[in-house]
Amino acid sequence: MNTLFNHRSIRKYKSTPIDAALLEKILSAGTRASNTGNMQVYSIIVTTDALIRKQLWEIHFKQNMVLEAPVHLTFCADINRFNQWCQQRNTVPGYDNFLWFYNASIDALLASQNVCIEAENNGLGICYLGTTTYNADKIIDILNLPAGVVPVTSVVLGYPNENPDLTDRLPLNAIVHYEKYQPYTTSSIEEMYADKEALPITKKLIEENKTDNLAQIFTEKRYKKSDNVIFSNSFLQTLKNQGFMNQ
Repeated sequence: MNTLFNHRSIRKYKSTPIDAALLEKILSAGTRASNTGNMQVYSIIVTTDALIRKQLWEIHFKQNMVLEAPVHLTFCADINRFNQWCQQRNTVPGYDNFLWFYNASIDALLASQNVCIEAENNGLGICYLGTTTYNADKIIDILNLPAGVVPVTSVVLGYPNENPDLTDRLPLNAIVHYEKYQPYTTSSIEEMYADKEALPITKKLIEENKTDNLAQIFTEKRYKKSDNVIFSNSFLQTLKNQGFMNQ
């Protein structure tokens, strides 16, 4: 079975622990990901302790999968380790700026995808936590992250206790542009979103949220502008506090 085409976000987990050798193999797959200059300016925090996961559960908007999954992974942009190595080799690093936060974030995300693919290849379930950057400052405190380290994304990992249906995806022509970016038209947008809007789950969501359409659920319920601004300002301040805005 090709796990890439059968990926499901798992939100219910068995309490079965993950064998240490298997976990090490999965983490090693993460380190084989492409990265900037082969510098690997990222870190992975592995959390299995129930008390620390309870703290993280609070930060991740009390999503129960954080408590259920036996392993919690926090992927961080990290220039701290590389900086120390440079300094110990009598040279001055210049990575305390937004460019290198961006580079390190890419590294961390590439590593996280490798980890997730290898986990699913071994029968485990995963789910990304988009709440990581919302409360990055609090995660920094919980995990004792030093200057130069910022959490970028988190993944819960464990044996699935559910088998949800595959979620829908937009058609390929909505995502892929050949040679140059092609402009969308009113009619092409209508066509690209037609199947998604016609799904029974979409109609159910519209009814539950008391909106006219799916787009309004995203803009008025899930990811409101007012919340986006608050979390954006908080995250930018976190980057500054962690030393990534020296430009």
